[in-house]
Amino acid sequence: MKERHCLECGETLHGRIDQRFCSDQCRTTYHNRQKAPPSELFRQVNGVLRKNYRILRALNPTDKTRISGDVLRTKGFNFHYFTHQHRTQRGDVYYFCYEQGYLPLDDDSYALVTNHSFRT
Repeated sequence: MKERHCLECGETLHGRIDQRFCSDQCRTTYHNRQKAPPSELFRQVNGVLRKNYRILRALNPTDKTRISGDVLRTKGFNFHYFTHQHRTQRGDVYYFCYEQGYLPLDDDSYALVTNHSFRT
């Protein structure tokens, strides 16, 4: 029978034939590393998206609000980061951070909306 080793630390395994880790800590460490973003850039972008999402959600409690661009900028909103766009039949482009979205208006104000079909 071939000797088996822990996928995390390399320790020799004893016991069940399908065992892959020598301890719960090795199992947890291994899986956390597998799920970690592959680079610092991913962490930074995800951080900006989370911040934008929290700002939109806090400023839009009624699912449809109009707000000044100055308020968004003061809160630290970054207009360069969003998850997707939606173009209406009229040609308006809504920018979304997950289900929270905004539409730029002519007078440096924004229409904030919530897309409920995104929620699970």
